[in-house]
Amino acid sequence: LSANPNKSLGRFCPEKDQENYRTCFQRDRDRIIHTNSFRKLKHKTQVFIESESDYYRTRLTHSLEVSQISRSLCRALDLNEDLSEVVSLAHDLGHPPFGHNGEKSLNNCMINFGGFNHNDQTLRVVTHLERRHPDFNGLNLSWESLEGIVKHNGIFLNTIPYHTLKYNKLHNLYLKNFPHLESQIAAISDDIAYNNHDLQDGIKAKLFKLNDLIEINFFREIYSFHKKNIKNNNNILIYQIIRDSINLMVKDLIKNTMQNFKKNRIKNIQNVYFSASQIVCFSNKFKNIEKEIRLFLRKKMYNNKNVLIKNNNGKKIVKNLYSLISKKPNKFLNRKQLKEDKNRAISDFISGMTDRYAINLYKNTK
Repeated sequence: LSANPNKSLGRFCPEKDQENYRTCFQRDRDRIIHTNSFRKLKHKTQVFIESESDYYRTRLTHSLEVSQISRSLCRALDLNEDLSEVVSLAHDLGHPPFGHNGEKSLNNCMINFGGFNHNDQTLRVVTHLERRHPDFNGLNLSWESLEGIVKHNGIFLNTIPYHTLKYNKLHNLYLKNFPHLESQIAAISDDIAYNNHDLQDGIKAKLFKLNDLIEINFFREIYSFHKKNIKNNNNILIYQIIRDSINLMVKDLIKNTMQNFKKNRIKNIQNVYFSASQIVCFSNKFKNIEKEIRLFLRKKMYNNKNVLIKNNNGKKIVKNLYSLISKKPNKFLNRKQLKEDKNRAISDFISGMTDRYAINLYKNTK
């Protein structure tokens, strides 16, 4: 069931391997870590505007946490840790500044030019925008890494985004088939990471209190277990609650996925690709817990008045920057970029900005 690097479908541009101490998936992971796009995640919003505090998570710390969870899951299920790490570390490379609000704003600006989607942009980053080799654009990742990245949020049944459609015509990633198990694990590790760590950041930001969190039965049970031994130290108590929450989710996922192997008669990777449903998933009990957590976060955190004000400001900055650059593109972009596709070049430029760069550029050009 594990993706085998020795049986990889290879890279779009053939390369002569110069060493034998790393598999193709390990090299893919290392290429991602060394990109400009990966480094810039340090200064991109997860929920809170990056410059507000050194203690809130950014896209970079989030990606590292996703990677850690995915590696643990792969090891427990005897799958390829390196491939899942590739997808985990790469999954947010296409995110614009100001999180999902920046993404919505940029999509509105690009609505008549193919739209904008951060997953689609991630594929664009690794296949086109990152330029580190004289013979090709992008990172020239292995087929399995690209397939896992592009489908980590699921298969494509209807609309296929701008760059994914364009790239898939050259390099078929089987968009209508389920991705390999390592990709499915990276996707659900993303959910585990942000659901739990957004709760932790929300309490740190005083958007809600521990007493609010334990209104959810799942967390009340964990709290009841720890409160006898941890007294007068809410910070330690919260750390232990989040740690146990992640642990319980991981255990459920391992157990339910192994049951799915048997129930769906999954014997090889082809069975995974052509399965009737996703193989890596929570039990019904934990699916309901996850829904409850998401509803709580939406109400208490994502729709918090102060968070909305700051996020709406991020939307405004993206919109105004797009308008400004559209009027004077030669001031910001080179001729080659403009010749290829002016609007897509502007979208690439803005999506590659960090929060602080976008804020400073906006202030200096108003």
